[in-house]
Amino acid sequence: MSAPRLPAFSVFAAFLAAAGLPIYIHAPKFYVDEYGVSLTLLGTVLFALRLIDVVQDPLLGRLAARTQGWRAPSVLIAGAAMVIAMLGLFAVTPPIAPVWWFAIMLTVVFSGFSYLTICFYAQGVSSASALPEAGHLRLARWRETGALLGICAASVAPVLVGGYGGFALGFAILGAVALAVMWGQWGRAPIPSEGFGPILRDAMSRRLLLIALVNAAPVAVSSTLFLFFVESRLGAPGWEGPLLLLFFLSAALAAPAWGRAAERWGAKRTLLGAMVLAIAAFGWAALLSTGDTWAFAAVCVVSGAAVGADLTLLPAIFARRMSEIAPGASEGFGLWSFVSKLTLALAAAVLLPALEAGGFEAGGQNDAAALSLLTLLYCAVPCALKLVAIGLLATTPMPEGKAA
Repeated sequence: MSAPRLPAFSVFAAFLAAAGLPIYIHAPKFYVDEYGVSLTLLGTVLFALRLIDVVQDPLLGRLAARTQGWRAPSVLIAGAAMVIAMLGLFAVTPPIAPVWWFAIMLTVVFSGFSYLTICFYAQGVSSASALPEAGHLRLARWRETGALLGICAASVAPVLVGGYGGFALGFAILGAVALAVMWGQWGRAPIPSEGFGPILRDAMSRRLLLIALVNAAPVAVSSTLFLFFVESRLGAPGWEGPLLLLFFLSAALAAPAWGRAAERWGAKRTLLGAMVLAIAAFGWAALLSTGDTWAFAAVCVVSGAAVGADLTLLPAIFARRMSEIAPGASEGFGLWSFVSKLTLALAAAVLLPALEAGGFEAGGQNDAAALSLLTLLYCAVPCALKLVAIGLLATTPMPEGKAA
């Protein structure tokens, strides 16, 4: 196998990542502003679609495994479907009730995104084997840095390109470029699939999936509550976008450094250090109150840098294990995608009702008890989950050095 073109992986990762923000940030705001759809109704639709996504990801992993002989054409079809749906979401006036159009277009975006993500990470497993020592870390560094830059670009694109229609057009152009540069990188030879059995029977794989579930939960919690924390706890409405951009930029800039650190000191040791850094950041955030916007900007820098390690190193460790026990890797990353989506669904289902039950009112005047609850959920819960993840990772034996 010839060595993979790492910049192509970076561009494709940016394309995929740019499709994530419209789902969770841009799309609800656009449909509220343009069509007057209830935010509560949109939130319900998003939660339901997340649950569908959680269920379908393992099945898409199996589909990806069965279509390995036609990987490039299947990726082209899924990528084109996602681009068309994104244009439909933002650049087409809904021909039916806006909330139904919203649901249909997002279903297509979700499905295409999931299939492409599974194929992309599975391809990374086989492509990394053609690289020199620490190939999984090298490829992960290019891939996740591209993804984080794609998130950064997507977060400011509607402002820079003249609205959401321009954003959708820019996304379509990026999609065409990404599909073109990755065309020759997809493996063509079918690899026999044994389903989920080899992965679920492997103790190390089960352990890594559990670590991924617990370790992704703090990010899901902070993502779900980020806007509320900035607006209500810090009293800084209007700063959500810049602070979110700062967070992801820090993650993007830190990702290559984490990769190099892992090559030198080992992925496990480096990831444990990043987890400790994340606890320090959220512990600091717990001390903040109204007006501490600049201090929270520093928290975004530190916590974003820590997330850069999560996004780079843990998938690389899992990819290494998949290369040893599941050559096709598609079903493995179907389960990996299932785990990450499950945390988002659970965070939305648990945290928002808990806030409401505690008397918190989004955008309204909240008493000290409600704000304390918000701080507790935003800061203390991620710290506790990170401590559990640290315990799991620290007690998981794994080879270091070139193992990742």
